[in-house]
Amino acid sequence: MNASLRRALITVAATVIDAADLTTAVIGGAAGAWLGYTHYPASWPEDGRLAATGAIVLITALALNSLAGVLITPARRTINRRRAVPKALVRAAATSLKEGLAQVAAATAEDAAHRAAEAAWHIDRSSNFLADKTRWQGFENAEAVFYLAPGVYLHHESVQARGRQQSHFSLVTGDGDRAVTVTRMEEIRHRLAARAAGLPVAADIRIP
Repeated sequence: MNASLRRALITVAATVIDAADLTTAVIGGAAGAWLGYTHYPASWPEDGRLAATGAIVLITALALNSLAGVLITPARRTINRRRAVPKALVRAAATSLKEGLAQVAAATAEDAAHRAAEAAWHIDRSSNFLADKTRWQGFENAEAVFYLAPGVYLHHESVQARGRQQSHFSLVTGDGDRAVTVTRMEEIRHRLAARAAGLPVAADIRIP
C-alpha cells in the first residue's frame, strides 16, 4: 500500500469515527426526547413536560455516547497513532543519486541500531539495559555497537547460521584485544571485571 492511499484510508477512518461519535449522541438525544415527551401524564403542564424532557434528552445522550466511547476511544487512539507522520516521510526526496545513497546509508545505520536493540533480549532478558535504542550506534554495513565502558563495546552483527540469519554479539576493545563472543549478561560482567583487573577481555576466565 503506497503512502498516499494509506493516508487517505486513515483520514476516512478518522472521519467515520468522528461521525459515529456525533451520531451516538444524536440517537441518544432523540431516544430521550421520544421517551420523555410521549410518556408523561397528559395532566402535566407543557412547560414542565418540556423541562423534564430536556433533562432526559441530556442524560440519555451522554449515557449512550459514553457506552459507545468504550469502542470508539480505542479506535480513535489507534487512528491518531497511525496519522502521525513517520520520520521517513518528513525527509525530502533525494534530488540526486549521491543524495539518495546518503539517505539510504543513514537509514541503514538507524535500522542496524534498532535491530541490535531488539535482538539484545537474547542476552538481556530483562530488556532494561541493552534494549535502549538510543545507546546503540548503527553503521551503514548493518553492524552496530553499544558503548559499555571506556574502550569496551558490545558489537552486534547478523550472521548466517543453520540456514538463517542470526544475531551475533561480541565484546570488542579499542586496543586490539581479540573479540570474544558473549551470550549472557553475566559473561559481559565477568569480561568487564577482567578488564578492570588489567586482563584482556578475551582472557580465559571461568564463569560460574
